[in-house]
Amino acid sequence: MSWRPTYRSSKFRNVYGKVGNREHCFDGIPITKNVHDNHFCAVNSKFLAVVTESSGGGSFIVIPVPQSGRLDSHYPKVCGHQGNVLDIKWNPFFENIIASCSEDTSVRVWEIPEGGLRRNMTEAVLELYGHSRRVGVIEWHPTSSGILFSAGYDYKILIWNLEIGEPVKMIDCHTDVILSMSFNTDGSLLATSCKDKKLRVIEPRSGAVLQQASCKNHRVNRVVFLGNMKRLLTTGVSRWNTRQIALWDQEDLSMPIVEEDIDGLSGLLFPFYDADTHMLYLAGKGDGNIRYFEITTEKPYLQYLMEFRSPTPQKGLGVMPKHGLDVGACEVFRFYKLVTLKGLIEPISMIVPRRSDTYQEDIYPMTAGTEPALTASEWLSGINREPVLMSLKEGYQRPNQLVFKAPVKEKKSVVVNGIDLLENIPPRTENELLRMFFRQQDELRRLKEELTTKDVRIRQLELELNNLKNVSPNNV
Repeated sequence: MSWRPTYRSSKFRNVYGKVGNREHCFDGIPITKNVHDNHFCAVNSKFLAVVTESSGGGSFIVIPVPQSGRLDSHYPKVCGHQGNVLDIKWNPFFENIIASCSEDTSVRVWEIPEGGLRRNMTEAVLELYGHSRRVGVIEWHPTSSGILFSAGYDYKILIWNLEIGEPVKMIDCHTDVILSMSFNTDGSLLATSCKDKKLRVIEPRSGAVLQQASCKNHRVNRVVFLGNMKRLLTTGVSRWNTRQIALWDQEDLSMPIVEEDIDGLSGLLFPFYDADTHMLYLAGKGDGNIRYFEITTEKPYLQYLMEFRSPTPQKGLGVMPKHGLDVGACEVFRFYKLVTLKGLIEPISMIVPRRSDTYQEDIYPMTAGTEPALTASEWLSGINREPVLMSLKEGYQRPNQLVFKAPVKEKKSVVVNGIDLLENIPPRTENELLRMFFRQQDELRRLKEELTTKDVRIRQLELELNNLKNVSPNNV
């Protein structure tokens, strides 16, 4: 029996993290201090969006990626929400379209003009109301151009068809707050982690739970599908309160394939998976380091590669899509790290060291592009298609010629539990709460007076009717 550890060769063993120069960082940004467990950052090849600290409602800023450096204190914001913004996500097919969700129970879709904002934006392309409590997580469908998922604190997931601007399905199988959502490659399966300590694999169109795991020893926080490997990876906490990751077979969640303890820190572990390189990145909230692994279909399944270290803690991380990377520098992943204490966002490039200047085919396979595989109505009818692939050899190819068209909707009531959400937006501040309370007291007083007046009138009419009945026989 050999006691020596086994090593396997890997082209990604020497991947290293490189922090962008000061001129490539974004400085002077009032990053939100909200403690909600999200990234508060979203990136695509055109824009960087960050949730900001603001009073009197929620807002986020959108900066063109080339426009790095120090930000002006009066830089325009997207500020239409009535409560704090909790999550933002760019549409994978329309790079000027971003969705946001908030404590005001709404989901909104915004269209950012070319070149970025020139003034504050308050009007959204679509305002989506359907949740009865705040909305914590949103996800775009990976292959359909007009499907958006939202998970609220009412324990429900709503599927929105943006071609008509309405919810078309409600998934109501959770018994507590939904912490994260993840799709498989073609979007036919949805994995969720929940505060009720259960991991679920759901068929999203029917809402049927295909697999469910009660995680008693491994309390799940975040879940991610591992591409086409038919595997799930979760981050969570062990029974001894150590941070832990677990690998699962998506068709059998009775037991994890493997569990691995990471460390004893308390910050939430965010997983990021690159399906092209089969690399997993783990970044802890409040940590300064990013660990990365290579995932294989054979034992030991998780191969630790290396760790990027930094002295500054991260509030959240945005990830650049593959078509926005610098293939000439052999960049395989890029993070945008939020440093709250400094109001700074710094890019971190994960680079494969290669001496050759030619295009490296082995580290850049065909990847999911910016063209949708099917429309919202096609996906809702039951069709599944793999993503439309593109090559990175020629750099970023022609931009998508499709145009996002929002449906024209008349303002109407959306009643949930007897409350019209369009007319009853929750108050943002204590003063607004007091004003609403006194307004409701006045309304109750007016209604009581009106009811009393009508009661008196009814009694008068009843007396007159009795008098007429008594008088009529004498006249006859």
